[in-house]
Amino acid sequence: MSGLSVHDARVTYPGRPPVDAVRGVSFDVGPGETVALLGPSGCGKSSLLSAVVGVTPLAGGSISWDGANLARVPVHRRGFGLVFQDGQLFPHLTVGANIAFGLEMAGVSRPAREARVEELLTVVGLSGLDARAVTELSGGQRQRVALARSLAPRPRLLALDEPLSSLDADLRARLAVEVRDILRASGTTGLLVTHDPAEAEVMADRVLRMEDGLLV
Repeated sequence: MSGLSVHDARVTYPGRPPVDAVRGVSFDVGPGETVALLGPSGCGKSSLLSAVVGVTPLAGGSISWDGANLARVPVHRRGFGLVFQDGQLFPHLTVGANIAFGLEMAGVSRPAREARVEELLTVVGLSGLDARAVTELSGGQRQRVALARSLAPRPRLLALDEPLSSLDADLRARLAVEVRDILRASGTTGLLVTHDPAEAEVMADRVLRMEDGLLV
């Protein structure tokens, strides 16, 4: 297994003139490794992450997993998970139903879903809260639920787009350690986007700095 390989990736947004958000970036992420893309707002790191998961098309270069090019592989077939800044939980569903959502869509049986939800609630420190409304949770608890939901299908790579930036500094520091430990314990490969150097150093095995669409 060789994990993720990004080679000469370019992302261009249409306009007059077109905007080159990512300008020929190459890097690898080994199995079980977490790599952080660190840089200021507008440097291209989120555009690159979007291209990796398949939301944004490449204008050039390639993205592959274990040597297989993902150019023609749609988002839902890449086997990648994604955690957003605000979690994007379903407010009308319980904690357990949020975590189980992707499993249900994939046709996983109810007993298997329930077992996986219980397992993940323990992993993220929310045991016993499966029936709780997500609207009753704190910001940190909601991000834990978002993490559990993304881990539920056992993704081969988890992409994290500024996952802690909406939280206060103390909680952000605590969750950075917790998320790192969860990824390591589960053996999940991670790709993190952040503007916070301290967060990158805590959560990632390697930190790649971006500036103006390039690695520096």
